[in-house]
Amino acid sequence: MSGALGGPPAGPVRWVPATVTAAWMETPGSRSLLLDAPELAPALAGQHVDIRLTAPDGYTAQRSYSLASPAGAEQLQVTVDRMPDGEVSPYLVDGLEVGDSIEVRGPIGGWFVWRPEQTEPVQLLAGGSGVVPMMSMIRTHAASGSTAPLRLLYSVRTPAGRFYTEELDRLAADGVVDLQYVFTRETPPEWPRQAGRLTPALVMEFGIVAADAPSVYVCGPTPFVESVADALVRLGHDPSRVRTERFGASG
Repeated sequence: MSGALGGPPAGPVRWVPATVTAAWMETPGSRSLLLDAPELAPALAGQHVDIRLTAPDGYTAQRSYSLASPAGAEQLQVTVDRMPDGEVSPYLVDGLEVGDSIEVRGPIGGWFVWRPEQTEPVQLLAGGSGVVPMMSMIRTHAASGSTAPLRLLYSVRTPAGRFYTEELDRLAADGVVDLQYVFTRETPPEWPRQAGRLTPALVMEFGIVAADAPSVYVCGPTPFVESVADALVRLGHDPSRVRTERFGASG
């Protein structure tokens, strides 16, 4: 996910080198990068890092990317959507190679995080690449052995646009996460619902009810986040328990 807006940094923030140790395509337009940045402090689930690129003439461009790796991971994973007009994402998706070095700083963010000591139910609602920080939460939940109920409602345009498909399906089959997809433009064959946006009715049908007092995390493009957050409040969720993170079209 790009363009993440987080809270205050967890500690001193400075640019440090990071080496790309692995890279693979998640979808035709997105790529996951595994980064070794030993000078960074351990991250919490839901935090993000800034990535800076410097051209030979000294020009720099930077963007924020949520972490998909579990809390405390020795190597950090980011998943980047290619933005056609972006300054950073096209290079991260199409140009960066394993062994290359880039600059990073972080981890950043103290509000949109989940910690294993939380025991209340957890409702995750993701739009598109907004699933990236939620993957960090799901992986942390699995690694910690947490018994807190965990549910992901994932809105995505097409089946081919899903991130982490095989891993999410496996974690759902193992009972780590209750997983439900909403496809907005194209559905898989024999899908039980027509393609369409995530509506308040679907949030009510598939979400954890307000009476169970879940912690709720919503991440995605600004219109998605605003629509879903409004629906949650109308459905009775305590606004103070609804945490949001939104991003724009910058690459």
